Amino acid sequence: MSRKPSFANLRDRSAAAAPAPAPAPAKVTAPPPTTETEAKGPASRQGRKQIAGFFTPDMSLAMHMLARRQDRSLQALMAEAFNDVLRKYGESPIGD
Repeated sequence: MSRKPSFANLRDRSAAAAPAPAPAPAKVTAPPPTTETEAKGPASRQGRKQIAGFFTPDMSLAMHMLARRQDRSLQALMAEAFNDVLRKYGESPIGD
């Protein structure tokens, strides 16, 4: 019976079995952004904040399939859902 590979198994291997490490590449730095827009990300994200969550694979699949069938983005469906929750609890919907 073979054991499932894990990071612990890799760590425990002897150094003799590992090839010699390659020399570190020279550090390359990206040029500084040339405009304010580039410094803050894509224009579509200007003035917005990320909201994220962890869901089951089934929920993820269902939401992605619904978005595809509705020809809408997952973000648009999430905004609709959040607005529905706000209405449910007596708050004003915000929009997209």
